Amino acid sequence: MISDKKKLQPEVVEAVVIRFVGDSGDGMQLTGTQFSDTSAMFGNDIATFPNYPSEIRAPQGSLYGVSGFQVHIGSVEVSTPGDNLDLLVAMNPAGLKTNLHALKPGHTIIVDSDAFSKKNLEKAQYETNPLEDGSLENYRVIQVDMSSLTKEALKSVEGLDNKSITRSKNMFALGMVYWMYGRSKDYTIDFFNKKFKLKPHLIEANTKVLNAGYFFAETLELIPNAYTISPAKMNPGTYRIIMGNTATAWGFLAAAEKSGLELFLGSYPITPATDILHELVKHKHFGVKAFQAEDEIAGIASAIGASFAGDLAITTTSGPGLALKGEALGLAMIMELPLVVVNVQRGGPSTGLPTKTEQSDLLQAMYGRNGESPVIVIAASTPANCFQYAYEAAKLTLEHMTPVILLTDGYIANGSAPWKIKSVDDLPEIKPKISKYTSENWHPYDRDENTLARNWAIPGTAGLEHRIGGLEKDRITGNVSQAPENHQKMTEIRAEKIKRVQNYIPEIKTEFADKGDLLVIGWGGTYGSLHSAVKQINEEGYKNIGFAHFNYINPLPKNTEEVLKRFKKIIVCELNNGQFAKILKINFNKFDFLQFNKIQGLPFGNNELIGEFKKLVD
Repeated sequence: MISDKKKLQPEVVEAVVIRFVGDSGDGMQLTGTQFSDTSAMFGNDIATFPNYPSEIRAPQGSLYGVSGFQVHIGSVEVSTPGDNLDLLVAMNPAGLKTNLHALKPGHTIIVDSDAFSKKNLEKAQYETNPLEDGSLENYRVIQVDMSSLTKEALKSVEGLDNKSITRSKNMFALGMVYWMYGRSKDYTIDFFNKKFKLKPHLIEANTKVLNAGYFFAETLELIPNAYTISPAKMNPGTYRIIMGNTATAWGFLAAAEKSGLELFLGSYPITPATDILHELVKHKHFGVKAFQAEDEIAGIASAIGASFAGDLAITTTSGPGLALKGEALGLAMIMELPLVVVNVQRGGPSTGLPTKTEQSDLLQAMYGRNGESPVIVIAASTPANCFQYAYEAAKLTLEHMTPVILLTDGYIANGSAPWKIKSVDDLPEIKPKISKYTSENWHPYDRDENTLARNWAIPGTAGLEHRIGGLEKDRITGNVSQAPENHQKMTEIRAEKIKRVQNYIPEIKTEFADKGDLLVIGWGGTYGSLHSAVKQINEEGYKNIGFAHFNYINPLPKNTEEVLKRFKKIIVCELNNGQFAKILKINFNKFDFLQFNKIQGLPFGNNELIGEFKKLVD
């Protein structure tokens, strides 16, 4: 035990994983976000994982009402929120019980001992108090009367009720963690000043509690170490911390600017996609038209109308909403109008696990429409590159005149990471297929000979009048046609148009090894977990394991088969029951695709992946 704090020398570490847990009303998301943003401002690489209950306000103290926020910060590359925790901050017994398994033996738990009452212990299904029964002897436990100390710190602040005082205790915990890891309080205090500028008593209260926690940790002899985590080495540029949903919204804003079109969003609120709507509503000054529809069908129908009128049109949803949009999506496909459908995947089926992550909508995106109805399907893979793939989705739909489904998921949509701010001038050109000139030989279904994209004739343009609707069209005039041969020809053209997109997307590249004993395949939001696991196993000496991650699903990159040939074994890792593996088997049936699947509403962990990979090559 150290009694003279002046002698304390901070321990230098490369990375640390911290999880804040408590009731859904304890402010764990805010606490984690503030720690993440402060660390990002310091220059650390960072990845986060918010994990909260489905209920708006679950019963207080219950096991299924625990809300958590995990953050992984480092001076080295960070691509996942991390597996095993270095620090667990538990605001109640339920948070401790549901999260203790993730903490490394010998590492630190900070608990609000005031919350470990008999009633709360019973709610968490503890028969004895874990702070007293010896069950935590393998950990360094720091018991803090956090609620009591918060009340003491705020006794001189006027205008606070008991609820406001109690809710401030999360800032006490944050102050302690700031001291432990050498973080500045300034960013968070500035946040208080902006958020509560009309409520000065809340600025004073939160600032006092944050400082109280910080100085309590500084003087507490039970904390034997402070830690130093240096800034990460990153490419030069201006960075900000960004969530996946925000990045998605900004990608569409950039695409609208680059294409010279107005952006229209027709959407119905649904977890976890709603924040895209919230973000775009803030940017009406950029010409954004955001429409909150009465249901999912109205959302996509309004977007189709906006597309017909010449806008860059998008609609956002999650799993059940994509099912409802299926018929209208088929309408956009047969009319060959540009439209982007963003599906932020969550646990299913039906309403399933609304706040948990999953990749189980892939086959719905591929085939969830009546008739032969192919569309482009792409997937973002990190919170930051949600910007890139939103932009890419807009570019593909405008240049190929067919709907695009952009898949993200709850993990990357709500997670955050550093993002290098981009200039619109540096982004790829977007060339919409708008017809501006007429001639006697003009027809609405004349096609580009390379892409097979048809003309986009905007209503009101003299000489471009034409019919449109859901019935099959004559392949030249666009008039209704029931001719059998024409229907087959149009079906083949629409399929070939999607296939030719292969000529305009990048080839798949492998990381770590371009040939060898095992190829690890992933798609979408599993990138960070898989990349981290394959990197670690290579560092352990397994140099014959490659990694291929797919962002383009339909069509697949044209060199996919060539890559598959170079490895003896192939394993496809997904947060579903093997949907991408099925797609690969359909397209490349001469290969044996092994599977590793997880359907728990949680991302992959490094240890479980590495264990599986070693079994296949040892």
